[in-house]
Amino acid sequence: MTLTVKSPAKLNLFLHITGRRADGYHNLQTLFQFVDLCDTLSFETLSTGECLITPPIPGVPNEANLIYQAARCLQQATGTHQGAHIRVEKQLPMGGGLGGGSSNAASTLVALNHLWNTGLTRQQLQQLGLAIGADVPIFIHGHAALAEGVGERFQDVDIAEPWYLIAAPDCHANTAELFQEKQLTRNSKVIKIRDFLNGGGHNDFEPVLKKRFPLIQRCLALMETAGKAKVTGSGACLFIQCSDEADARAKQQTLTLGMPEFGITHQEVTWMIAKGCNHSPLFSGPLADQC
Repeated sequence: MTLTVKSPAKLNLFLHITGRRADGYHNLQTLFQFVDLCDTLSFETLSTGECLITPPIPGVPNEANLIYQAARCLQQATGTHQGAHIRVEKQLPMGGGLGGGSSNAASTLVALNHLWNTGLTRQQLQQLGLAIGADVPIFIHGHAALAEGVGERFQDVDIAEPWYLIAAPDCHANTAELFQEKQLTRNSKVIKIRDFLNGGGHNDFEPVLKKRFPLIQRCLALMETAGKAKVTGSGACLFIQCSDEADARAKQQTLTLGMPEFGITHQEVTWMIAKGCNHSPLFSGPLADQC
């Protein structure tokens, strides 16, 4: 049997680091919303118990691939002897703060739980996902949410689903290294959703990213000429909210023309246009009944 699912990106509409825990991790408050930019994952059951991933990611061994980790995690948790051949069509940039790897891991857990008929609940899958990465649970949760803790405690929200213009600068932000940055703010205030809707909220990683990556600083300055530009996650992707798809395309054209003025070449930035989604595209099509 073969199952094909969407593995969507997310945006952090704001991200506050609210404290450091005794275990060394950080407490966060963030607002997650999905967008309709997606990788596509296809799963075929194997009776051998193997977990094969094609195409492989150059330079990344299977053991470091979050898709492989998710499949093995589900096997170990349930005792199933089934395996899978997983085919991946990548659209989302790696290391961009859009959650592509975490989304792939979450889609793998949800899809294989369905395909292998292992019977775990959504909450149980979220617990497994948290061991793989802090962003994995929100993709299993599947609804836009205000998140706290390390990002695993959710309060569902239904907010506007605007169009976004997203810029992916050609640089890779390492989250673990950014958390070690001495200048990183670690005492931001917890806010309520109404504060965000009234214009509150920021991303505590932004000042550190601007310091470490001049390209991100230049891209933010460029995008600020067209709207309020924000960083998603720990970067490097940036976004601005648009009134509709036509507005997003017009802003993309204007900003592309303005790139030379800010010292940005066309090879340094990839532009993407996406629609915000409060319900994850993962839970559509063959997985619609998993909602």
